[in-house]
Amino acid sequence: MASELGAADRRDLARQTPVKTSRWPRTDRRVDRVAAVLNRRQPDLTVVLENVHDPHNISAVLRSCDATGVLRAHAVYTIEEPPPEAFARTTSASAAKWVEVERHDSIAACYAALRAAGFAIYATALDERSEDLYDIDLTRPVALVFGNEMRGVSDDARNGADRSIAIPMMGMVQSLNISVACAVSLYEALRQRRAAGAYARPTLDSATLAALRDDWLRR
Repeated sequence: MASELGAADRRDLARQTPVKTSRWPRTDRRVDRVAAVLNRRQPDLTVVLENVHDPHNISAVLRSCDATGVLRAHAVYTIEEPPPEAFARTTSASAAKWVEVERHDSIAACYAALRAAGFAIYATALDERSEDLYDIDLTRPVALVFGNEMRGVSDDARNGADRSIAIPMMGMVQSLNISVACAVSLYEALRQRRAAGAYARPTLDSATLAALRDDWLRR
């Protein structure tokens, strides 16, 4: 059963855990902030990055994930190598510090893992089959797939998805930067989920919340 981190739990944690000597001490304020963020995490909302090679795009995507409550993202590299340090938790300002990233060797393996976890898979693509982003229910467990900066999603990623979706475009240019497209899509998910009350209550169970809380306070 989902359970919100209460004030008593936070006080107990502050008393029982040794004082952190790094830049981020475990003050009551920090414990409260971690608890509040974890209570809004959405484990049933995720993104898949397929061969995205620009570290700035990856950083921006992870920042959008963190901002909208994504707990875990997925990365598939079958052509480009992952940019060095793009997913590293090296600085306190990096969103990679707060968003887990699961690596997969193929789209098939990634999709199999997502479907086993109950996710619907929506690939972002501009083609005749694509449905308007704003007509899609994003309150259900959903994985949004974004492709390489130049090629977009691969045929395997598009054909293996449950449906293709597209952001409506009113200008001469018919595409957005991948990190912008991800932000637009995630914030539409946030809009729908907030209206449905998904951020008003914890989705994670109490044991998972406690484990994540302890882990985050060590970072």
